[in-house]
Amino acid sequence: MKLFANIKSFAADESGAVTVDWVVLTAAIVGLGIAVIASVQGGVNTLANSISSAVSTTATGTTPGAAPVPAEEPET
Repeated sequence: MKLFANIKSFAADESGAVTVDWVVLTAAIVGLGIAVIASVQGGVNTLANSISSAVSTTATGTTPGAAPVPAEEPET
């Protein structure tokens, strides 16, 4: 009979229910984060490519929209 008393006590114990709630809440937050990343990934990649091309076409030492500085000719 002690076995059945232990099983009843185990079934009535709710100390693990809070842990399950936190695990479910954490899983929902992680899932939401993954969904947000998936939805903005395309726009971020496009923006990064635009910035990369703008930086690579800008001459060093100039401001965007300014006329490029001609290269100096080597002395002979």
